[in-house]
Amino acid sequence: MSEPFRHASPARFGLTEPRSEEVLRGLGLWADRRPTEGSEAVLSALSRCPDPDLALRGLERLHAVVDWDALSAALHKDVVVRGRLLAVLGSSTALSDFLVVNPDRWRSLTDEVDVSLELADGEVLRTEYRAKLLLVAANDLAHVVEPELPFVPYDTVAAQLSDLAVSALRASLQLATERVNGAADRCRLAVIAMGKCGANELNYVSDVDVVFVAEGDLGVATRLASTMMQIAGQSCFEVDAALRPEGKAGALVRTVEGHASYYKKWARTWEFQALLKARPVAGDAELGQAYLDVVRPYVWTAAERENFVEDVQAMRRRVEDHVPTGLAERELKLGRGGLRDVEFAVQLLQLVHGRSDEDLRIQATTAALAALGLGGYVGRDDAAEFGRSYRFLRTLEHRLQLQRLLRTHLFPADDDVTALRWLARSVGLAADGRRSEGQVLLAEFRKHANQVRRLHEKLFYRPLLQSVAGVPTEALRLTTKEAVARLAALGYTSPDGALRHIQALTQGMSRRARIQGALLPVLLDLFAGTPDADGGLLAYRKVSEALAETPWYLRLLRDEGAVVERLAVLLGTSRLVPDLLVRAPEVLRLLADTEALVGGDPHAIGKPLRSAVSRYGDAARAIAAARSLRRHELLRIAAADLLGFMPLETVCVSLSEVWSSVLQSALDAAVRASGEPTAALSVIGMGRLGGHELGYGSDADVMFVCRPLEGVSDADAVRWASGVVEKIRRLLGAPSQDPPLQVDADLRPEGRQGPLVRTLESYRAYYRQWAEIWEKQALLRARFIAGDAELGAEFEELIAPLRYPEGGLDAASVREIRRIKARVDAERLPRGADPSTHTKLGRGGLADVEWTVQLLQLQHSGAVPGLRTPSTMAAMEAAVSAGLLAQEDAAALTAAWNLATQARNAVTLVRGKASDQLPTSGRDLVAVASVMGHEPGGDPGEFLEEYRRTTRRARAVAERVFYGEKP
Repeated sequence: MSEPFRHASPARFGLTEPRSEEVLRGLGLWADRRPTEGSEAVLSALSRCPDPDLALRGLERLHAVVDWDALSAALHKDVVVRGRLLAVLGSSTALSDFLVVNPDRWRSLTDEVDVSLELADGEVLRTEYRAKLLLVAANDLAHVVEPELPFVPYDTVAAQLSDLAVSALRASLQLATERVNGAADRCRLAVIAMGKCGANELNYVSDVDVVFVAEGDLGVATRLASTMMQIAGQSCFEVDAALRPEGKAGALVRTVEGHASYYKKWARTWEFQALLKARPVAGDAELGQAYLDVVRPYVWTAAERENFVEDVQAMRRRVEDHVPTGLAERELKLGRGGLRDVEFAVQLLQLVHGRSDEDLRIQATTAALAALGLGGYVGRDDAAEFGRSYRFLRTLEHRLQLQRLLRTHLFPADDDVTALRWLARSVGLAADGRRSEGQVLLAEFRKHANQVRRLHEKLFYRPLLQSVAGVPTEALRLTTKEAVARLAALGYTSPDGALRHIQALTQGMSRRARIQGALLPVLLDLFAGTPDADGGLLAYRKVSEALAETPWYLRLLRDEGAVVERLAVLLGTSRLVPDLLVRAPEVLRLLADTEALVGGDPHAIGKPLRSAVSRYGDAARAIAAARSLRRHELLRIAAADLLGFMPLETVCVSLSEVWSSVLQSALDAAVRASGEPTAALSVIGMGRLGGHELGYGSDADVMFVCRPLEGVSDADAVRWASGVVEKIRRLLGAPSQDPPLQVDADLRPEGRQGPLVRTLESYRAYYRQWAEIWEKQALLRARFIAGDAELGAEFEELIAPLRYPEGGLDAASVREIRRIKARVDAERLPRGADPSTHTKLGRGGLADVEWTVQLLQLQHSGAVPGLRTPSTMAAMEAAVSAGLLAQEDAAALTAAWNLATQARNAVTLVRGKASDQLPTSGRDLVAVASVMGHEPGGDPGEFLEEYRRTTRRARAVAERVFYGEKP
């Protein structure tokens, strides 16, 4: 016997009833004015029960009906049994009653929580349901009595209760099917859980809200549904179908079409809110999914209804107004600061923002709140506090319901000391030395209720979130003259214009203006360190005005210092980025995470794009979605590139993969919209697209090849395929605010005069008879990128002898290639262009390098397999390995190609439009040099000198290797 228990009173263990010692003696836990040997653990656990006296009474009742020796041994030796059983006995008279009536059920308390129910008759179902409820409650409460046992989070308990309810619904439906003759053959019925069951957040005691959808004999389906409700109601819980169309006055079951018709014409705002929680749980799964597919679009367009937000707000006020005045402060569910405050706020934000953000389409309140926080629609601290308060209130609700397994949401009165003490202990609260358990609980309850109400009013009545609380209001207090002088000192060339931008962003007393006032001093300094401070500030104003209604925008800038710094670099360098940013603002979030900004494997970035676009049936909407996703990726790549996080090769591959995915998505959508296909169709990438070397301003050079399906003529196949291709080009090339998407097919046989689409055999015939050397050269970069992969592989096989000639090139062909190149040099360079700084056609530029490599490929790829690649760099490496190109020559060509490619991209980023000519002065040159890695404050002329020096070396190699000139 341990010393502290040598002489003790039952009161030491929280037992206050006069009979306590007598009962303990009868249970073998007490003797000679002290606990019996080895019973300390049991008594200590008893003392931690929410109500030790209640737990002891429960043990006394069990003593009379169970094998007490076995139960006593378990209580002494098994911490799981001890924690779970005493927690239940000290919390719930209803579950104690169940154990007394079913005395062997205590043995199941060692089981893992499994809420599945075996099919049985109604009476057995009732017993089994209550036994499963007992196990969930015991597992939920055990840690209060035995702290070493695991704490079970509210979300887990709510999900277990929901799963148990679903299992009961399924069992009830099966029993109903057996009772209703012919039900299985004459109808299909799906049970849709609504409310908390649908959201996987059910209480211990609650009606289970459902909606029924049926096909076939609706009379039989109605009998089946009503019988199921009766069985479940007698055995487990009330099943409430009042959320169905027209409520209790409406038909109990409807077809999918009947539901659709109602929601389309008659449904009120609250009904769409209710549909947020809809989840098929029993019956015909396919029918349940069909119901969801029909109603979900109504849910996610509900916010477009006239007065939608006002209707939801008014509904919450009506609910609150119906709470009796004397109970309003104690009503956990409906009162001010209650559960409904959280649920209405979360649901409103979901319905408003979930239209465009599918991550918010979540049924459970806590999960949806977390998603709102993660997405920036709710401040992270707000989301965390709201979630903590909601879980606390729901846990109180659970404990109150467990007492007698009655549906209640009423918090104890302030003067009900006994109830407050019990409830406090049941949620693990203890006295703190100054306050009793009940007083601690009262303080916690009021704190959480006030927190909920504050956040509810903040989020529910002001959907533009106050996500930057605490920002100082004192900012930009300089006089106009002082401000202009400061801006000039920072390097702004038009300080008066900069001041107007500042005033536009900070005018008024709104929170947005105050936040801008706090951010701008930092931003002004950051812009001053970029190539174009004035342009950066102007771009920031335009972006801020465009994103004024984006609730997370300013919070992100305030909370994430890296975002502000990186955004300043982007806006002060590039004219392309601001235009993209206002149409793809979600990319701003990626600026906080370098890894997310850079992305993963560039070869895989098109998969999410194709997956997202595949959900659209209409070709125009699908292609619009593809363009939108391309915009997102283009901005992400540009930002990573400008910030120096993405190497050139990754940039080129990423841009090429995005283009390929857009073409694949557009092709899929156009084919779906064109009726029954008559041909297989493939897209062959050419030029930079084929070589995985695309730049920001590059068009997509492609060719299209088709093959008739069985029984279809070539003419019909080409006609169908041409229609698909024309639709793709038209929809992709349609004017919009996005960067253009031009699909260029001029490299096809006969150029613009030739047919847009040919069959494989037509290509074979053309190339066999008419192919010119320049076409064979162009085919070096041909690569299947979209459409039918088998056909694409056959096309590549068809052109292999042309682009990889077995015997190389004869002297005449070599002369012809050189002649064509000389003509390009003489005629294609734009008038007035500087050949020393033209990235494509200038001396030592892209054309010089690529033609040199391609000549080597045509001459030697028949014998050197490594040269059989559409990639310029890969082919050059193969040429070096084969001894066809000296290492130092390859190094000169590689340096020039990389520099010209990167500079060409930089020009597009800086100017916002494609150009092959490097700027030679002004801000654009400073910005391009900065993108190329030169310090903004340095001499940009050094970049030009480096470029000219590098390309001169490459030109010398080209003249020697391509033209065969002696050094």
